[in-house]
Amino acid sequence: MRCPFCAHDDSQVKDSRPTEDNTAIRRRRQCSSCGARFTTFERVQLREITVVKSDDNREPFDRAKIEQSATLACRKRGIEREQIDQLVSGVQRQVETLGEAEVSSREIGEMVMEGLRQLDSVAYIRFASVYRAFNEARDFEEFAGTVRDVAGPGTMEGHSDD
Repeated sequence: MRCPFCAHDDSQVKDSRPTEDNTAIRRRRQCSSCGARFTTFERVQLREITVVKSDDNREPFDRAKIEQSATLACRKRGIEREQIDQLVSGVQRQVETLGEAEVSSREIGEMVMEGLRQLDSVAYIRFASVYRAFNEARDFEEFAGTVRDVAGPGTMEGHSDD
């Protein structure tokens, strides 16, 4: 494993353990050249998946993009990093178990929205506002009305992070 600090090609594994949801192995490493310590994660990848974007461009599936979007949507919502990791792992498993070599970005976006809807209604609306390209305040209002219907009473007003 290449050191992220000095780019040396050799490092030693100092500690390995599974993540809490058992979807990856966390490894603490130490560079044999500069001595810096860093963490890597090893995940199972069932197959190479290509994401078909709305403009018909294609790119490799990138878990980090989902993680970044979900993290941004959950910002300042009191949601634990582990919950976001579980959401992202769940979406990745859904994509991999579709059995398709190509998956549309729309399908992935809907999977992320469903995961966020179950996790936090505000994060769900934040993600939807970007994903569905809300242009006016009315778009937010109409969408928030559907969230109240789906999420049930008490999840929009007076949200609690218990």
